[in-house]
Amino acid sequence: MADIEIGFGKSGRRAYGLDEISIVPARRTRDPDDVDISWEIDAYRLPLPLLSSAMDSVTSPETAGLIGRLGGIGVLNVEGLWTRYEDPAPAFEAITNAPDDEVTARLQEVYAAPLIPELIGERVRQISQHAPLVSAAVTPQRAPQLLDHLAAAELDLLVIQGTVVTAEHKSKARKPLNLKKVVRELPMPVVVGGCASYEAGLHLMRTGASGVLVGVGPGAAGTSRRVLGVGVPQATAVADVRAARMRHLDETGVYVHLIADGGIATGGDIAKAIACGADAVMLGSPLAAAEEAPGGGYHWGMASPHEALPRGARVHVGRRGSLEEILLGPAREADGRSNLFGALASAMATSGYVTLKQLQKADVMVAPLIGAAGKALQIHQGAGKGL
Repeated sequence: MADIEIGFGKSGRRAYGLDEISIVPARRTRDPDDVDISWEIDAYRLPLPLLSSAMDSVTSPETAGLIGRLGGIGVLNVEGLWTRYEDPAPAFEAITNAPDDEVTARLQEVYAAPLIPELIGERVRQISQHAPLVSAAVTPQRAPQLLDHLAAAELDLLVIQGTVVTAEHKSKARKPLNLKKVVRELPMPVVVGGCASYEAGLHLMRTGASGVLVGVGPGAAGTSRRVLGVGVPQATAVADVRAARMRHLDETGVYVHLIADGGIATGGDIAKAIACGADAVMLGSPLAAAEEAPGGGYHWGMASPHEALPRGARVHVGRRGSLEEILLGPAREADGRSNLFGALASAMATSGYVTLKQLQKADVMVAPLIGAAGKALQIHQGAGKGL
């Protein structure tokens, strides 16, 4: 792909978000009843290609259990409110009731409470009572002090996640986490990320991880692109890391699963992320709008309460319906934000694909923005939210 000249001596690639592409239908269509949207990671086969974001506004032990029963994976953040407070309800109320101009300070105050590692096992046990598969997330910075607790909790799947995670972190001040050693020694499969480039994705795959999170900067509650200037539009990020997976597969014979994380709001976004090469998606703001979500109609990222450089905002997502309605329907509005996986199945049937692996091979096209594609009346009138 040719670079675009930004100025003398500086050029860059044109990158694309999911809203800038569309799937090209194949020469045949399929019966929606014949479509299979299940996927596998390590020894587990899941009905829905879904992980919930490890954000306090999205995933509680209760919602993790419910997501598991519905067919996905609920990922609990073990550095969040659920492991800082025996009863986190007052902390959630403090965040959701804070005036807009005090939200960041309130988040910083609430998250200043120390972690209680012993709560990790308790929260995992709560999830395991309701979900067939238990997953939790930890940052690379906290992993060394929490890994023993996580291993003792007998997780089924561990996520090591940060804004950007690399296999070659360098530091003069402290000994960095040896990600390859950790991944290979843990008794459970590990998903690592995020990343957004070919090289970074390839190096993460070489750690032995079962899956790689793809996405830096596109999330609804994150502000990394504005605060740090760092990020890659999601369609291009997934496609680039998909190319890295092909090389890794050729070199090792090992298939690493890609999970698109961020920039996904509708069922169509899920279909396009998979068409770009993802095996599954990690959802935040769409699930934060569920009636059962712990955020009370609000959503915030885990970098929002950073004590020195917060990189996230509390956004109001409202209440759209039950978690089951958001994931599996029925949808009551024509905006694509409910029955997300019913939409995925319909997209596959309409485009002629029966499995997710087939959809990954679909042709995609750079598409004009919705406003220039015959949808101006929808946008003007608010019908279908212009989507």
